[in-house]
Amino acid sequence: MTVWQLVIKEITRRKLNFASGLIAVTLAVAVLGGSMTILKLHDLRTGRIVAEKEKETKARMTVLEDDYRKIMKNLGFNLLIFPEGQRLSDFYAEDAVSAYMPETYATRLAEAKIVTIRHLLPTLEEKVRWPETKRTIILIGTRGEVPSLFRDAREPILVAVPKGRAVIGHQLAQDLGLKPGDRITLFGRAFTVSQCNEERGSKDDISLWIDLAQAQEMLNKQGRINAILALKCICAGNELALVRRDVAAVLPGVQVIEQGSKVLTRAEARDRAAREAADAIAAEVHNRRQLRDEQERVSAILVPLVLLVSALWIGLVFYTNVRERRSEIGILRALGARSATILGLFLTKALLMGLIGAVAGYIAGVLVGVSRQGGVIFALLEPRLMLLVLTSAVVLAVAASWVPAYYAAQQDPAEVLREE
Repeated sequence: MTVWQLVIKEITRRKLNFASGLIAVTLAVAVLGGSMTILKLHDLRTGRIVAEKEKETKARMTVLEDDYRKIMKNLGFNLLIFPEGQRLSDFYAEDAVSAYMPETYATRLAEAKIVTIRHLLPTLEEKVRWPETKRTIILIGTRGEVPSLFRDAREPILVAVPKGRAVIGHQLAQDLGLKPGDRITLFGRAFTVSQCNEERGSKDDISLWIDLAQAQEMLNKQGRINAILALKCICAGNELALVRRDVAAVLPGVQVIEQGSKVLTRAEARDRAAREAADAIAAEVHNRRQLRDEQERVSAILVPLVLLVSALWIGLVFYTNVRERRSEIGILRALGARSATILGLFLTKALLMGLIGAVAGYIAGVLVGVSRQGGVIFALLEPRLMLLVLTSAVVLAVAASWVPAYYAAQQDPAEVLREE
């Protein structure tokens, strides 16, 4: 009779003994497999949550950026392009512009493939005496933004003022009691007030905007402008030196001034949207990591404890089995069975117990893990995980049964039969 036949007969005869050891192995494997399943499913779910969060945040950030863009649009332009010969000391001290350049300069910039600036607005600005009201005002002529041939159309920062219309600064409108629809006379020409601006706390409050061509005629500056307003793109590496280099390549000699506070505000607004998106994802990842750490700490205590208890349990089961089979062992030894054969009988039983317990425990652990975390069972049938569980179960069963099996193999048959 072979070793396997003897083991099968032993199991069928002492079912309760085998079932008791099998339960111990199954419990140990279930705890090990369940803990690993829970952690794996947690990682998979974290990946899905973060991916969904990134998608959701990207959509939200697009909306935020659009909102910020609309808000920041009200800040106006952040670059001033002046003609060659303009004294910046006069501009800084008195906000006075005294040099001029061709209006076609704005068109040349718009047609150039410059990516560092956009929203080009040619203007003619001059401080004048408004004879009809005997007030000093800033007269600004604008034709609206020059469209670029190489960029998608964007909503303009400042729309054109139609001919025969005028936009009035807050202080002028308040002092003169003007409102939209009123008629005014400027240098003998009639204009209709199309808009009265809100208070801005700057020179805009005493400014008056009209069509560029009409302003050029009034000031005898046909085809001339004295500034081009532009918007510097807020992007990595876009320094003022780079903007000046790009502009100088198209319009040699012109001067480029950056209004730093507006640039900073615009950049901070966009950065804030980006930070909000990154912070939301980081917070989700942090929370998921904390939860995983807690689960790992529980597993680090529970798994070794259960393995130890199971090993002691299996060892006790085999020790009891050895005591019950003393007479059988003595007879086998008397019939010529070697110690290795006796040892093989018990270890084969332990091996079979480990294999069956591994399968049952793995299935139970996976089911528990799936019930707690949610997931697809078939995605967890990984060869490495199954091999680890199988190996652990066999090693546990064989190691726990080794001492009782070795004790059984070393018994003297004559002494055993004499006692019986």
